[in-house]
Amino acid sequence: MQKLLTLFFCLIGLQLSAQTTLPSVQEVYKIFQNKCTSCHSGATPAGGLDLVGTGATELLRAQNVATKLVNVNPANAFAASQGYKRIYPGRADRSFLFRKINRGLEPTIGALHANEGSEMPKDFPANALSDLEKEIIRQWILFGAKSTGTLFSKSVVETFYNVGGEKSFPDGPPPGPAPGEGFQIKMGPFFLAPDGEVEYYQKWELTLPEDVEVNGIDFKISPFSHHFLLYNFTGNGANSIPAGLRLNANHNQINLVAAVQEATDLRLPGKTAFKWDNNLVLDLNSHYINYSLTKPYQCEAYVNVYTQPTGTADQEMFAALLVNPQIPIPNSGDLVTHTKSEFELGADSIYIWGLMGHTHKYGRGYKVWKRQPNGQKGDLIYDASCSMGVPGCGSPWYDYQHIPIRYWEPLLPIKWGNGLIHEAQWVNEGPAPVNFGPTSDDEMMVLIAFYTEQPLTVDTEEPKQLEDTQTITVTPNPVNGTATFTLQDNVSSAYEFRLMDMTGQVVLRQSDLQGNIFEIDLTQILPGFYVFEVDGRIGKLLKM
Repeated sequence: MQKLLTLFFCLIGLQLSAQTTLPSVQEVYKIFQNKCTSCHSGATPAGGLDLVGTGATELLRAQNVATKLVNVNPANAFAASQGYKRIYPGRADRSFLFRKINRGLEPTIGALHANEGSEMPKDFPANALSDLEKEIIRQWILFGAKSTGTLFSKSVVETFYNVGGEKSFPDGPPPGPAPGEGFQIKMGPFFLAPDGEVEYYQKWELTLPEDVEVNGIDFKISPFSHHFLLYNFTGNGANSIPAGLRLNANHNQINLVAAVQEATDLRLPGKTAFKWDNNLVLDLNSHYINYSLTKPYQCEAYVNVYTQPTGTADQEMFAALLVNPQIPIPNSGDLVTHTKSEFELGADSIYIWGLMGHTHKYGRGYKVWKRQPNGQKGDLIYDASCSMGVPGCGSPWYDYQHIPIRYWEPLLPIKWGNGLIHEAQWVNEGPAPVNFGPTSDDEMMVLIAFYTEQPLTVDTEEPKQLEDTQTITVTPNPVNGTATFTLQDNVSSAYEFRLMDMTGQVVLRQSDLQGNIFEIDLTQILPGFYVFEVDGRIGKLLKM
């Protein structure tokens, strides 16, 4: 009997626990009542903002308060001039209420401007909001600040703050571009339960002072990230997309900007750029997997966008997401291959800068060939099993989580009438057949291509040769390990090192070098003759 009673009360406890799950707006409302209504209530609430609200139930009062916050202009004139709302759905950085209560929780926001007034609550620290309380408010905002529904798992957030968890960036957010060089976009945080997986989308409105050319995009994502994609809406495509983190892509009138599977710094070749309007609306796509079986994971992604004035680039860079959705893969344990042609129609050419394949865990290879006029495979130009995607490696190894991008400088011309053939392979030894789908238990066959529609102009002036100028030296030369490079005159700013094979293909690059002496590890480079370029100076080396 005692055991039956114990079981009964346990079941009742579980039912009560399930019933205590509240709409997210009501969870936020409770925090307001505990910490904010000493100032924001009554006949003359501070800032004209009453956080008590009206209604017969707590939920109705919470929803009434939300109408006074969401997409409402703040009373502070400076905040309103910056385009902030009291609550800007999906954007904590543009929500004036969150900026006032932040107090360091989100370090990328920083201190309030002098004209934004004081931090809240004013009776700090007596009524200080805990980081957990601030996070619950932020999560409500990031998931669209909706007045109905449980938008996120409060229990996962509570576990992260009260018990502990893993962070995407345990040392804090990566620095953004220097003033005048560009800007930083942040997606998240969102929280994953142990052994969880999720893929979110989020539209992101730009409010730049003028149109820009983008000559570099540095994606900062953690090893738990499966991929990060950046799109931009065209026409009125963004109008039907809800604010905040969403599970459904619901894409219409949209272009791909870039896609990466690991932290990647995409610095476009000289004389090319993506062209962005000042009010462009982007769509961010982040896919995270929590590999921990015991701890929740705080998922974040940062995108550093580097810009230059319009009119600087000769050619616009484009990106294409080339998808083969017809990829049935039975769980037979046999090697399965699917092939698809692209760019095979039309009369003009495109000029490829980069290619990257993409599969999920059953993938065993990804290759791309030039397509011949008769539809057959021509030259093999990309092999994801080789370092930097360059075919012909001695020890091919396919890692679906770290698929390389192959770059061409000069750009690789592909005639539209011929095009490309891409091919992926899989071995499915899992519990069921799979097909194309978004999760890691589904599969994909996607090729990402970066290209221009016109060739780049070539400088007619002959580059200065090492033997003529002696402005840079390399020792040892020949080299079979690490080489030391010495510039003979002073260099005042950061510069880039590029190593090219004898066909002009860039096989290694390293950015943000400074000073007159630096070292480059060439251990993984294949033996042969190479040309290197540093700060406009040209040299040659022999790798043994």
